[in-house]
Amino acid sequence: MPNVPPFIVAIPARYGSTRLPAKPLRGIAGVPMVVRVAQRALQAGAVDVVVATDDARIADALAGQGVKVCMTRADHASGSDRLAECAALCGWADDAIVVNLQGDEPFAPAAGIREVARALAEDDAPMATLATPVTDAHELFDANVVKLVRAADGRALYFSRAPLPWARDAFAANREALPSGVPFLRHIGIYAYRAGFLARYARLARTPLEQAESLEQLRVLEHGHAIAVRLTPEPFPPGIDTEADLARAEQWLKTQG
Repeated sequence: MPNVPPFIVAIPARYGSTRLPAKPLRGIAGVPMVVRVAQRALQAGAVDVVVATDDARIADALAGQGVKVCMTRADHASGSDRLAECAALCGWADDAIVVNLQGDEPFAPAAGIREVARALAEDDAPMATLATPVTDAHELFDANVVKLVRAADGRALYFSRAPLPWARDAFAANREALPSGVPFLRHIGIYAYRAGFLARYARLARTPLEQAESLEQLRVLEHGHAIAVRLTPEPFPPGIDTEADLARAEQWLKTQG
């Protein structure tokens, strides 16, 4: 991909998880999930890959993988808050581009990681993310799927777990199919920020919409900051949150040959 700026990939990896205990260390075809995520970051061409974690067992699993480990506090409210501490500890320059690759995205495509870095470099918004078209009505109405709407300039207007936008007339008649011509988008949870903005983000008070929807990116919008949104150039397989997701990941990997 041309014109991709130098970027750092930072991977927040918290040991505790309610739905999938010890999630970063769970094996996928014998390889810990966090190791697979780090490998994807290296394949994308990051100038540095840093895993921000709160547990020495995760650090031990990454030994010899060619990535750095940053030990952070255990009490962070979100991955972005954890990366803010990581940025301070690592001393990154304020204008450095940092891609937040979630620790439960072991199959994130390299092209998508590069695209979110490029989106930030080409926009003066302090933050960027990716989206992909919603493909069916079940996905739109699924509260576990985060939807977004964006403005004509490509910046985010809102993110929600609710169906968004609401096609009033079409859904009054039928909610089993998506009407044509409506820009339904699913959010992909990968972010890029300038390192200096990470420090500002961590100082922002948590907001009512962020807490209501349990979506950390809403803190950014509620405080008046912009988020650039690009469409992903390649599909992102679903992230892993449950035992069922882990089983599906094993099966998906087998199909990749």
